[in-house]
Amino acid sequence: MLTRRQLLAALAASPRPNVIVILTDDQGYGDLGCYGAADARTPHLDRWAAEGIRFTDWHANSPVCSPSRASVLTGKYPQRTGIPQVLNSQPTFAVAGLRAGEVSLARELQKAGYKTAAVGKWHLGSAAASRPKAQGFDEFYGFYSGWVDYYSHRYYTLGGNPGASGPPPQNIFHDFWDGEQEIFPEPQHQTALLGQRAVEFVRRQRAGQPFFLYLAFGAPHYPMMAPADCMARFPKTMDQDRRLHLAMIAGIDDQIGALRAELKKRGLANNTILYFQSDNGATEETRADHAGRPYRGGSNGTLRGYKGTLFEGGHRVPALLAWPGTLKPRVESGAGMGMDVLPTLLGLAGLAKPAGIDGADLSGALQGAAKWPERTLHWEYDRQRAVRHGDWKLTVNPRPSLMGPNENITWLANLKDDPGETRNLATERPEILAELQRQMQGWQW
Repeated sequence: MLTRRQLLAALAASPRPNVIVILTDDQGYGDLGCYGAADARTPHLDRWAAEGIRFTDWHANSPVCSPSRASVLTGKYPQRTGIPQVLNSQPTFAVAGLRAGEVSLARELQKAGYKTAAVGKWHLGSAAASRPKAQGFDEFYGFYSGWVDYYSHRYYTLGGNPGASGPPPQNIFHDFWDGEQEIFPEPQHQTALLGQRAVEFVRRQRAGQPFFLYLAFGAPHYPMMAPADCMARFPKTMDQDRRLHLAMIAGIDDQIGALRAELKKRGLANNTILYFQSDNGATEETRADHAGRPYRGGSNGTLRGYKGTLFEGGHRVPALLAWPGTLKPRVESGAGMGMDVLPTLLGLAGLAKPAGIDGADLSGALQGAAKWPERTLHWEYDRQRAVRHGDWKLTVNPRPSLMGPNENITWLANLKDDPGETRNLATERPEILAELQRQMQGWQW
């Protein structure tokens, strides 16, 4: 086994690997075949899981999108990025988000000579200082808002899909960009547009030029729209929400397959690190186009909770990593977080971890040169707090419903024995409860 120093020396002497980070939106732990979803159709992601590393205990830093994505790109807890909550979507495109000069994975790789591109959903601020090109990306193709219509590329609120029952859409504005230029693509499903742009970016890179691609799909976030060919892969007898949700994920899987095929065609497969995760758990948010009832398309498997909650279903997410020929395939049970992405990918690329970040560099552990780190993990969102150390997790004020907070609940779970958090051990293990309360109270951001 090589030592960490030998690994770093070998990396420094070899060409820098390309880096691709792929995010999905509101995709749950139970929405992929490789995570046990028998009804899903995700052959490309399932193959990736078999050929690479599949994480079973990976977590978003927040149960909602903007803060979660901020942590992935900065390596920090979202509270330290200035984005602890979901950012607004505004037609003025002047929403403050990531701060000028913020540490970012794109900027660190750009400094090391990488060409960098952000494709897809941004939702980290639309003010000038917060936009992708101000945060280390050479190119941007996508949208600033939390979501847009999959065909018209318009954002709208308070009514779900145009033509649906319920209140009509309001606050409607177009939001699709190529750099700083607003564009109006021919009607085509957003997922396909983003996938095609990702492939095109890879094709444009000259031999020997390392690149970083951040591909952030908007799917399967509402408004729920899927191409007909993806819908046809699922029986009409399925629950309508589940069928549509899985069809949208099947469209993502198609594009990931096309991207990996392009890497192989260009001889880049063994020199490209691929990372994938969802930004948070599946949602039960009620929309007008669901006739006022909770949405039931996404699945968090056996995990309790969903998007917006600090039970595991809100933040434990599917996550995959692959570097063919370098990282051995396996299932990894060590606990990780979105904020670990930046230091880990930099470490794999032989680059130093920047100062002032919170994430752990897991590259040594993934290469077999170091042990998985033991540490305490924290979450804070919308009057809820959670802390995890080892197998024990304390959650305070978990929300059983998105309709409102449930105050003054203290829930202690042993995740090794009870990953679904079905049993509250707060009264049975007062010494564990007291220690986690102490760590929760001492956490400063």
